[in-house]
Amino acid sequence: MNIIKKVLILFGGNSSEHYISCKSAKSIVENIDNNLFNYELVGISKNNEWYIFNDDLTYLENGKWLDSDVVKIINIIDYLKEFDVVFPIIHGTNGEDGKIQGMLELFNIKFVGCKTLSSAIGMDKEMSKILFNNLKINQVPYVVINTNYNLEEIIKKLGLPLIVKPANGGSSIGINKAINENELENAIKEAFKYDKKVIIEKFIKCRELECAVLEKEGKLIISDLGEIKSAKEFYDYESKYENNKSYTTIPQDLSQEIIKKVQDYARKIFLGFQASGLSRIDFFYDQNNNEIYINEINTLPGFTKISMFPTLIENENINYTDLITILINNAS
Repeated sequence: MNIIKKVLILFGGNSSEHYISCKSAKSIVENIDNNLFNYELVGISKNNEWYIFNDDLTYLENGKWLDSDVVKIINIIDYLKEFDVVFPIIHGTNGEDGKIQGMLELFNIKFVGCKTLSSAIGMDKEMSKILFNNLKINQVPYVVINTNYNLEEIIKKLGLPLIVKPANGGSSIGINKAINENELENAIKEAFKYDKKVIIEKFIKCRELECAVLEKEGKLIISDLGEIKSAKEFYDYESKYENNKSYTTIPQDLSQEIIKKVQDYARKIFLGFQASGLSRIDFFYDQNNNEIYINEINTLPGFTKISMFPTLIENENINYTDLITILINNAS
């Protein structure tokens, strides 16, 4: 006889990815196995206040869940301890960067996904790059800047064009391409709106490949590769969420050598970051030079039913409902 677990689905947060988190939570609720789990939904506002949400899911779809019938939680820790497992689906700062994970670990509350250390390192692109270097995995040339920087020195070192991004963040928010010094300065200013550190990378013409890693019964499932077909030259926020001409696919024209190389890298990175539960690991493929470069690890990837991570896992014959079940049962 199966024991029904009590699960808290935690969404929202005060990052720029608040709305994406709401959509991920809605998708989980629509697909969770109600024969195995009783769930409750809690949203964190952009003011970091916690509320029980128990209303129509359309409030999540349009991001206006605070306009619904919500109940504020006063004693958060006591409330969290009522659950067998917390499923935090908060993307971005204060949700994906180890802060929520650290709080849950401190109070011995089981939760889905990567732990504090791997979440924190995976979120900070500078720290990730240091670990990628240590793992001896190719990266495109880059520099990290704070408020003191010299545009001419950056261009001299990396050339043009360049990609500019916040060191901490996701969903391609605050990322821009610069083809000249003026655009570079504007792109840096934009990135600094989202973080105190900025990553500047050499732009390369490439294919963007992604690999999902899932823990199941103590073993790792390394997925086949997915590819982003962006409506624009690179996959920014507009291309990802607003332009319906962007799409993802399982490419059929990659050599087995490239597929295996990316999968081997994904396994090495997952283990090297001491990740757990799940991750999506993103790569650049320079087809002209037959080179693979690591882009980043996402320790809490987008989780709508059409997001790349569940799509890749479904391609491994694990449907979305079963994926949710595996993640909750693996929680520690």
